[in-house]
Amino acid sequence: MTTEALRRRGPASQREKKNLSVSVPLWLFPLCVLYVSVATLGCRQDMHDQPKYIPLRQSTFFGDARSARPIVAGTVARGQLHDDQLLYTGKMDGSDADVFPLRVDAQMMARGRERYDIYCSPCHGRTGIGDGMVVRRGYRRPPSLHDDRLRTAAVGHYFDVITNGFGAMPDYAVPIRAEDRWAIIAYIRALQLSEHAAVADVPASERDRLQRGR
Repeated sequence: MTTEALRRRGPASQREKKNLSVSVPLWLFPLCVLYVSVATLGCRQDMHDQPKYIPLRQSTFFGDARSARPIVAGTVARGQLHDDQLLYTGKMDGSDADVFPLRVDAQMMARGRERYDIYCSPCHGRTGIGDGMVVRRGYRRPPSLHDDRLRTAAVGHYFDVITNGFGAMPDYAVPIRAEDRWAIIAYIRALQLSEHAAVADVPASERDRLQRGR
């Protein structure tokens, strides 16, 4: 190729590069417009002004003007059927039960002691004689759990008192679930037994440890 031909080709190549650099942004421009349009449609004011009711807001749809509707009769929340009468009421045939609905083992006793120390000991004391910390500061003293009347009371009686309260004692149905109430009762029975037990009542495998602890 001659020098003249190369000279003629040089400006043409520059023009081709210039046209190419201009054509690329023009080609992307419609896509950018489409992207902005879609993004704008996704942020409509309707998402802020949703047709909903906030708590206690009046309704013009229902006859009683209440937006919060009453629960349909017979509705049961998931996991709250509570069809085990003994477990959830402590009753059998309308009377206080004298049996536990759950197996009493070491794990249950440990759980009962933990829950007792948290919820019961402030009034009843760690040993159940009614000398808890709040009692020492003026709260009404509860009866000793070691009184004959309470030692012979059915376990269902304790469940009813923990669930519904009695006298100055408030109910603990909300903070203590049913299974934990039974664990507490099992631990109370252990406390009562400990105050009236003899060494002969202790299993032979545990007597040496008991003697060393004295």
